[in-house]
Amino acid sequence: MTKPYFLLLAILFTVNCIAQNPTSADLKKKQADIQNEIDDLRKSLDETKKYKKESLGQLALIQKKLRLREQQVSLVNQQINAIQGNINQNWREIVKLRGELDTLKIQYEKSVVYAYKNRSNYDFLNFLFSASSFNDALKRVAYLKSYRSYREQQAENYRTTQEMLQQKISNLNDNKKQKNEALSEQTKQRAVLEEDKKEQDVVVNKLKTREKELNKDMNDKRKQDIALRNAINAAIRREIEIARKKAMAEEAAARKAAEARKAADAEAAKKAADLARANNAPKSNPNAPATTNPPATTNPSTTTVTTVPAKPKPAANYNSFEREETRAMSESFEKNKGNIPWPMASGIVTMHFGRQNYGGVVTYDNPGITIEANTGSSVKAVFDGEVLAVTSVGPVEAVIIQHGKYITSYSNLSSTSVTKGQTIKMGQVIGKLAEKDDNRGELEFLITNVISNDRSVNLDPEKWLR
Repeated sequence: MTKPYFLLLAILFTVNCIAQNPTSADLKKKQADIQNEIDDLRKSLDETKKYKKESLGQLALIQKKLRLREQQVSLVNQQINAIQGNINQNWREIVKLRGELDTLKIQYEKSVVYAYKNRSNYDFLNFLFSASSFNDALKRVAYLKSYRSYREQQAENYRTTQEMLQQKISNLNDNKKQKNEALSEQTKQRAVLEEDKKEQDVVVNKLKTREKELNKDMNDKRKQDIALRNAINAAIRREIEIARKKAMAEEAAARKAAEARKAADAEAAKKAADLARANNAPKSNPNAPATTNPPATTNPSTTTVTTVPAKPKPAANYNSFEREETRAMSESFEKNKGNIPWPMASGIVTMHFGRQNYGGVVTYDNPGITIEANTGSSVKAVFDGEVLAVTSVGPVEAVIIQHGKYITSYSNLSSTSVTKGQTIKMGQVIGKLAEKDDNRGELEFLITNVISNDRSVNLDPEKWLR
């Protein structure tokens, strides 16, 4: 074996370690992040337990905690698999290195025996002086030096291989220790997961006893969601109608101005023509001889008026959501996707966007997100915009704000502090959260994208909020 071969082995070993360590570190970091999120959820759950009744929000938190716990178990399994892969790899390399070490040992023993048998100076000198020529003697000296170097390299290879073997054995022992720790963590996480499932079952069973009440709450929410959707659509139609009337008024004013300019130009042309005829008419002189055809004269003061047609204006855009003045705000809103602040300083998302299933007790297709917080909490605008509408949605109030072609809606407010047409800044308080039960309120927050005059879609707010 040569030195470059061992250098290559060392490089491959180092690269292998570098490639494996970040994977293990990443898995541990993800586990730590998930654990921090679980700890925050546990605090939120402790808050919900202070209320008199179990709620869908409490169940939603438990379900989220279960999903996070399952992710924890999955990450631990990935870590165990990665460690087992390292163990298998180390075993293969240990077996390979032991075989190479045995080969090196046999080769080195042979070279030592040969050197021992030919250790006398007489044999060395006899080998040199038996050369047929001076050049042959030089070649024999070079051969002896090369052989000595070969023996030294054999010894070095043997030591290097021994060190690599010991390192692999050490790594193998570390891998086994890590695997035992991961297996212990896996057992722990599975036990906690089972406890969380039992906690979910308890809450689900209690909620089932209130199924009629919960279904009534969902029906009330459905009515409010429909009323809010109708209010948003009405606000959109109203805004488009206002833009249409404004554009038509601008067109009418432009036509009237063009007609006035045309009439003025016609009047000026008529006056110029009358003046030209008056200047060209012959003057009456009784002493002048009569002439049949007076010579034509040119009056330099004669003015010719040319009417320049007005440049046609582009067709008016009746959709205010597509006009130039709203595009900049739309682009700004889009650029901040994932970094828009939450509408309240604190709260719990009790119902996410889209179809939600609460343990078979309640199923609902949510048009936005439902955020539970203390009654009277301040609700803030999430982005700069203009108040499109302040309207009643059943017994509560709602504020609808336009951000270009995007609209944010805030419903279930007990009071509002803004008016229609008002310019709003990000973070500005627009109202207070109304009470629903046990000094709790639920903010219904929606983000709507106006695609065309007659089409708009609701978006998942959590993908836009930071």
